[in-house]
Amino acid sequence: MAEQTIVVLGGGVGGVVAANELHSRLKEKARIVLIERSLRQSFAPSYLWVMTGDRTPKAITRDITRLQRKGIEVVAGEVQRIDLAQRAVAVDGREISYDYLIVALGAELAPDALPGLADAHTYYSLAGAERLHDALATFEGGRIVLAVAGLPYKCPAAPYEGAMLLESYFHSHHRRHQMELAVYTPEPQPMPVGGPVLGEAIQELLAHKGIAFHPRKQLAAVEGAELRFEDGSSAAFDLLVAVPPHRPPPVVRDAGLSDDSGWVPVDQYTLETKHEGVFAIGDVTRIALTDGMFLPKAGVFAHSQAEVAARNIAARILGSAKRERFDGRGYCFLEVGGGSAGMAQGNFFGHPRHIAMRSPSPVWHWGKVALERYWLWKWY
Repeated sequence: MAEQTIVVLGGGVGGVVAANELHSRLKEKARIVLIERSLRQSFAPSYLWVMTGDRTPKAITRDITRLQRKGIEVVAGEVQRIDLAQRAVAVDGREISYDYLIVALGAELAPDALPGLADAHTYYSLAGAERLHDALATFEGGRIVLAVAGLPYKCPAAPYEGAMLLESYFHSHHRRHQMELAVYTPEPQPMPVGGPVLGEAIQELLAHKGIAFHPRKQLAAVEGAELRFEDGSSAAFDLLVAVPPHRPPPVVRDAGLSDDSGWVPVDQYTLETKHEGVFAIGDVTRIALTDGMFLPKAGVFAHSQAEVAARNIAARILGSAKRERFDGRGYCFLEVGGGSAGMAQGNFFGHPRHIAMRSPSPVWHWGKVALERYWLWKWY
């Protein structure tokens, strides 16, 4: 049988894990091609620590071409077109054919989607986290607003982690008394997909730290030093930190992979799209849950989905009848500052869904540190 080609689009968490898993199971039995526009990849869960100065960008960044040492072909370039009929992708004018395709292109940040938002700070990118860290060092005091600009967004815990880490940062620098902190979000509660008990627990943590929480606030525009909301209300700020709107990569819509939302629907257990041999994993996907909500966009799910998709592709190529299923289980560390973190975990496919919150402790903080170090060592 002729060598088969598996193309992985995207070098984030899902793409890197998928490429590694495919190689470990197939070795020379298949050609594995990873396509990524940025050869320098960073560990996004640690952006919050870049914001606070607890990590340098260099410490959490790796060169994706290191995967070539394992026998994975890395192509640097922008995916311009996915041709499902011809089973090929176009990358900077070059066409690469595939037998199997894994789409792991993630979600793009779109601060330009709302008037005035482009000037806001954010820790949802590495460059943004660096810039915010510099701004915090010289900020003399006032009202800091953290605004979730739209739904859905990556890592449901991150806005609340960010607010609590900002509070802790100023407390440790003896400037907390100069700051007022507030969170505005269109959500009815923190992390609504986790249920009311989890939401109440996070609200209690925010309140304990003196951080105001304003739910059901859909941002419409930023005008000067003021937020304008769709309900007609407004909020002033001296420093704005935003979770920008997220959008799917246009190339997936152009290919006909997306639904009306723009995201890619997949079989929730196999991650295969309606096109045979074409899989999608991670933030680019849209997976409906039983109550009408959707699976959160989070690295923990991208990781486990990548393993399932890669193992099932390998099984097909090797002629094995064995198949694995993505089970919807996930967890999330919730940094609260002061060297402590909570941890939420559960089965998001459960009936009913039950997500348990472990109380903040240094144990969970060091668990996140260990995960960061292990992940960067394991996959690169």
